[in-house]
Amino acid sequence: MSALLDIKNLNVQFDTDEGRIVAVENISLSVNAGEVLGVVGESGSGKSVTSLSAMRLIPSPPGIISGGEIIFHQNDGTATDLLKISEEEMRKFRGNDIAMIFQEPMTSLNPVFTCGDQVMEAIILHQKLNKKDAKDLTIKLFEEVQLPTPERIFSTYPHQISGGQKQRVMIAMAMSCQPSVLIADEPTTALDVTVQKTILQLMQNLQKEHDMGIMFITHDLGVIAELADKVVVMYKGNIVEQGNVWDIFTNPKHPYTCLLYTSDAAD
Repeated sequence: MSALLDIKNLNVQFDTDEGRIVAVENISLSVNAGEVLGVVGESGSGKSVTSLSAMRLIPSPPGIISGGEIIFHQNDGTATDLLKISEEEMRKFRGNDIAMIFQEPMTSLNPVFTCGDQVMEAIILHQKLNKKDAKDLTIKLFEEVQLPTPERIFSTYPHQISGGQKQRVMIAMAMSCQPSVLIADEPTTALDVTVQKTILQLMQNLQKEHDMGIMFITHDLGVIAELADKVVVMYKGNIVEQGNVWDIFTNPKHPYTCLLYTSDAAD
């Protein structure tokens, strides 16, 4: 499988009152076309810092990407180190080529605009469509993510719909420019188990249909087992184990992976 996103020897640090701390250290991983990479670890393991670095969304200060490369491979065969381009150039990649879904949709959706207007805005910004075409595409996306009565949802505000529906709006927004890589940072954590399962199934279907590469970040090994092809296990800012999902689950090598597995089974 061809690599879409290569993170090589990534180092991220944060300045704190207690001094500079290392958040991730020499992280290397790849997201391939048509594949789901699961990144698993407990809170503070560095998984979200890794994903935010890929989007160049680390707040600076206090964050500093102090080393490494984040290489995005485009369809025309060219490769770009996202850490070496300007913020203006990065905005062309962000949303268009690499999109992100966050854990809590209420913090990502603007409460003063309708759901439809927010997805439309992203489409107009990146695809330069007129308002009518952007609206038609938004409703089509709402249908694709299986929102009930897409025309009605288009005109509703985020607080008027359920958590699962808000997350579907976020997925529609992320999919609006047909990105090559989708980064999902614990997108189902705030949802109940039934809704979570539906959202995971939806993401699997979209991934297969569009041949995307997905980096799926979670602390839940059960989700990884259901969704991922490959797994990266992170602990205290380092990758302690990575490989094929079946191999990691049937024959974990690192004590931390074993600990995650047993604590997940106990839950």
